[in-house]
Amino acid sequence: MITGSGDDGTAADGGPGAGVVRRARGEWARHWRYPELPGLDLLRARYVRHSFPRHAHDGYVVCAVTDGIEAVGLPDGVVRAGHGGLVMINPEVAHAAWAGAPEGWAYATLYPSAELIAEIAGETSALPGTAGFSETVAEDPRLGRMITDVHRAAEAGNALAADSLLRIVVARLLRRYGGPLPARTPRTAGAGAAARAQAVLLERMADPPSLEKLAQELGTSPFALLRAFKDAYGMPPHTWLTDARVRRARRLLEAGSTPADTAVAVGFSDQPHLNRHFTRIVGVPPGAYRRERAAQPGAARG
Repeated sequence: MITGSGDDGTAADGGPGAGVVRRARGEWARHWRYPELPGLDLLRARYVRHSFPRHAHDGYVVCAVTDGIEAVGLPDGVVRAGHGGLVMINPEVAHAAWAGAPEGWAYATLYPSAELIAEIAGETSALPGTAGFSETVAEDPRLGRMITDVHRAAEAGNALAADSLLRIVVARLLRRYGGPLPARTPRTAGAGAAARAQAVLLERMADPPSLEKLAQELGTSPFALLRAFKDAYGMPPHTWLTDARVRRARRLLEAGSTPADTAVAVGFSDQPHLNRHFTRIVGVPPGAYRRERAAQPGAARG
């Protein structure tokens, strides 16, 4: 587990090693991918003043808090996890995160893809439908230590240990905290308009219409569209679009695009805007993210 951090971006136990992004106020982060663990992104970090705006992932999030307190804002309210706590978030669940204590928080996070979770669930559980997590927060120091051990093994280049530990961790998480994901069914009469709005924003990401023009195209009113979109996706359209732009930026950076070209391609006005939004949502700047992917090639995913 992480027991402390220094200004050089390392923890008392050695920290995340090469590739760490050093930040002000003792913050550090490393967001990377180990080629021997396909379908998985890894993040180890300590944040104090950094906060993650509302966003979502197309895969799962499993983090072990190793120091301090993390606060997570979810559709149903705010949850907190301290040392020894786990946070588990299913795909496409809108959430934000910030320090729940003045000293901030440190954690080790796994981002397994939907395909990876489905593969492990198929081998080890009898969960019906699509497997996911039925609990968001749990106190489980032992599993938390195993999550940090996945990171250590990957950082050491020990593919056998990293892969074995990852599968054991996911299987135990699903056994203790798993359940079938609820079916995605429209909850409001405006769900269809929200889905069409999402498609328009994806297609015209670099030059999106105003809310009023978008509502006119869809035959609804601006406020009705706002309500329907937030109900369907947990975010208003402009927040969702920023998150979608960052997701696409990740794929472009993984494919070798420069941050400057990526900013233009996804619709940010310039590279500083990409830097700001990307860092807030991903936790590291786009340049550092691209360097890690160049050093540790793997399949691109959002």
